[in-house]
Amino acid sequence: MQAALGTVSELWRYPASSLAGERLKTISVDVESVDGDRMFGLVDASDNEIARPDRDAKWHKVPRIRTRLSPARELEIAVPDGDWLAAPGIESDREVSSYLGFEASIRPFRGENAAPDYTGPLTAERYRKAPIHLLTTASLARLKALHPEGTPDPRRFRPNVVVDMPAIEGSFPETEWIGRKLAIGDLLLTISEPCRRCGFTIIAQDGFDHDPGTLRNLVRHNAHNLGVYCTVDRPASVEVGDTMRFI
Repeated sequence: MQAALGTVSELWRYPASSLAGERLKTISVDVESVDGDRMFGLVDASDNEIARPDRDAKWHKVPRIRTRLSPARELEIAVPDGDWLAAPGIESDREVSSYLGFEASIRPFRGENAAPDYTGPLTAERYRKAPIHLLTTASLARLKALHPEGTPDPRRFRPNVVVDMPAIEGSFPETEWIGRKLAIGDLLLTISEPCRRCGFTIIAQDGFDHDPGTLRNLVRHNAHNLGVYCTVDRPASVEVGDTMRFI
């Protein structure tokens, strides 16, 4: 058996695209996606434009809106200093619109994602590059070494799985693993491509500031990339504490 590369330290899913993720102790991964990941989108109700924090400053506050799925797998959201509200719905849209300063609406990508009584509009799914996105603390440490004044918080990069592993001087290690196969607990993955980064990575969130240097250093030192996308060879649940090995 191959030696362990590292241990899962964080697990995330993102019930609504561009909104804050939900940190979990366990995630279920199937061939297509992490269960509960990217089920909803946020749109400008005036023109149905989906949120693009990477391209338009009017959306820069969106990653501060918290999300979670209820035990019944229904979306709940909370704006900063606000209460949890069921979404999609009139009240949640009102809260989000007030927070953003323009009329906005949360909408499911598919009808089966919403509560059974939901009869509102859908929105087109904007982005699903791969079933799972993996990031190592070694790469975060490399970014910190290049940009000491920055905060390489995983939330800037929206991974599903963060693996804690020793730093490797001068290396963003998982970027060098394209095509290799991994086991994380019972989950089997193939690393399919590097994760190319956009302007979302520089946006302020709770606990860290707006920081163009984050993306600038990834452009200069890792061809725009941080972390990797993976395809799923054998679905399974993953827990914090599971070990990661090459197959």
